Amino acid sequence: MRLIGMLDSPYVRRVAISLECLGISFAHDAISVFSTYEEFQRINPVVKAPTLVCDDGEVLMDSSLILQFVEATRSGGDSLWSLGDATRMQHEMRAVSLALAACEKSVQIVYERKLRPPSAQYEPWVERVQGQLLEACAALEREVQTRQPVFVEPRRQAGITTAVVWQFTQSMLASIVVAEKYPGLVALSARMERTPEFRKYPPVGPGA
Repeated sequence: MRLIGMLDSPYVRRVAISLECLGISFAHDAISVFSTYEEFQRINPVVKAPTLVCDDGEVLMDSSLILQFVEATRSGGDSLWSLGDATRMQHEMRAVSLALAACEKSVQIVYERKLRPPSAQYEPWVERVQGQLLEACAALEREVQTRQPVFVEPRRQAGITTAVVWQFTQSMLASIVVAEKYPGLVALSARMERTPEFRKYPPVGPGA
């Protein structure tokens, strides 16, 4: 299998770290949807990161669907979710859904500010998205503070996705998502970034 995309994308990094935690062998090709668009297009005409090229050459997209496929077909029964514990799994899925919502809103703001010319930016829409981002981060902070058992195990999707998304918000939108307001997320991120899997796939360097 080949994972296509840059590690500065939280979606790509989330998949890479998750595959590593599951012990899944894969090759990572750091190809950009921006600077190497044509090269990416030859692999996947949709040019969407992350892209997973399966062993038979078929292409999959969307980080959550890629991980669902891998767990169902390649993990040997291992999972990054608390299977068999419905309550904890529900809490894990809420945390991941909040983290992915924060990620989506962060990306929307970054694209608006960096790709759209200032004359075409619509401030009421930006303010709305920023409000959604802050609400997602506030709710995620409450999850970390009140449901700590969900985040204790480093090889669980709740902690992986939350930490990856937090790092992305701080690298791109630290002036909006002010770290001092989210001590639980800061601590979780620091702990996760020290794990071997996170250190192997950093958001900077050759893969970023």
